[in-house]
Amino acid sequence: MDDMGEWVNEVRLVGRVSGTGEERELPSGDTVVQLRVVVPRPLRAGAHGGGARVDTIDVACWTARTRRSALRLADGATVEISGALRRRFFRAGAATVSRYEVEATRVASLRTARPAAVG
Repeated sequence: MDDMGEWVNEVRLVGRVSGTGEERELPSGDTVVQLRVVVPRPLRAGAHGGGARVDTIDVACWTARTRRSALRLADGATVEISGALRRRFFRAGAATVSRYEVEATRVASLRTARPAAVG
């Protein structure tokens, strides 16, 4: 590295799944599972209710392990995703467009504790 220190591209998301994972086979023969994770934004001091209150993040699962994990997630499940931020380019009609997504290296369903029964 240089005198700037270590370069890092690491992402950790904890949020809820929006919809279900969608498996696609690409023209190359590769398979990817895509899903969306919704993460609430913290309230800003002095904010007056306008603007986005969540971030919706696209996630791509390329490995067999992450694809299997993503396909098991139900809509609304709480999930933790680890990976890296990637910029993907693709054609939309005559134009080339780009989008950022998280390339998952780990997909884990988080179990939420159930409230204790009141007796």
